[in-house]
Amino acid sequence: MKKTSKVIRTQSQRSQNREHSVPIYMTSSYVFDSAEQARSLFANEENGPIYSRYSNPNTDEFIEKLCVLEGAEDGVAVASGMAAMFSSLASFLKSSDHIVVSRSVFGSTHQIVTKILPGWGIQYTYVDGTDNNAWVRAIRPYTKMFFCETPSNPALDVLDLPFLGNLAKEKNIILNVDNCFATPILQTPLTFGAGLVTHSATKFIDGQGRSLGGAILGNSELIEQVRFFTRHTGPAMSPFNGWLLSKSLETLSLRMERHSETALWIAQSLDDHPTLSKIHYPFLSNDPGYTRAKKQMNGGGGILSFVHRNGLEGGRNFLDRLEMISRTANLGDSRSTATHPASTTHSKLSLDERLEVGITDGLIRISVGLEDKEDILSDILQALETK
Repeated sequence: MKKTSKVIRTQSQRSQNREHSVPIYMTSSYVFDSAEQARSLFANEENGPIYSRYSNPNTDEFIEKLCVLEGAEDGVAVASGMAAMFSSLASFLKSSDHIVVSRSVFGSTHQIVTKILPGWGIQYTYVDGTDNNAWVRAIRPYTKMFFCETPSNPALDVLDLPFLGNLAKEKNIILNVDNCFATPILQTPLTFGAGLVTHSATKFIDGQGRSLGGAILGNSELIEQVRFFTRHTGPAMSPFNGWLLSKSLETLSLRMERHSETALWIAQSLDDHPTLSKIHYPFLSNDPGYTRAKKQMNGGGGILSFVHRNGLEGGRNFLDRLEMISRTANLGDSRSTATHPASTTHSKLSLDERLEVGITDGLIRISVGLEDKEDILSDILQALETK
């Protein structure tokens, strides 16, 4: 089967009740048939559930489906996107290690890199992720990992995944890619040489703003280290969220196709709007990342951003004038959302740090939902009107 069919047909083993839809396994622990089976399971001599902090049929099914989509050997489900980001770093980095990070990353990822990791003796270097030579120059003898988002949040920078994958392999460095915006429907970083792929499943994977979740995927050797870390530190995904997110994956392909088609149409419609000084969207033909995006992505995704010419006042007025689109910091919902990154998701960055990654006071991020495209555009246009 093709992977979209396989995802829909991948399910946990049916119980004696012969259910067609997988039940929710709301249990903290599992019974053993014998003392010998308990010993064998704890010794990893056989596979099976032991305790839901370690694994659960619902979270296992969710990961199995994600592995199909990403082309991964194995993966671990965790409680949130930031649990995934942190676990993918902390499982491998130790004191005196060095990490090279694309400067344009989510605000909480920035806090982990700049405030938490240095407290453990882990050094970092930020680079312009779109500059291939910058990655090469930043490598040190003790560089352990590259970390990046592509497309990035919120300026939608597109990084050269084939280049980064080859460089990481040549230098024996783990390439860790946050694939949240593209999802495995539009981009599979492992095929370009990434060692790890991280997801905030809270976003497009869930698709309706209902739950928190995260995932780390990769080859079995790397994931075994992640599993050891998460098993003993406890950022476990709940069985209910595992069930919900597994169901969501069955419609992800259809949803991302609709998100992408609508977002491109809206970006093209706004491209010459007099109130806007810049539009960011990877599949817009005049976008700086267009050539790379067309080579490594199957669609531009559901996020676009633009810069209001009137800066902070213009951006705030735009948000206040919205009638249908929701003002919220989340994204990837079936309902279109809008946010002002400089004062919300990236507010902990200094002014200089924000400007370095293109987050000006007038930048607005739009998560394009599944409403009729003309209704979404109409709301944006009326909110851009000046009085």
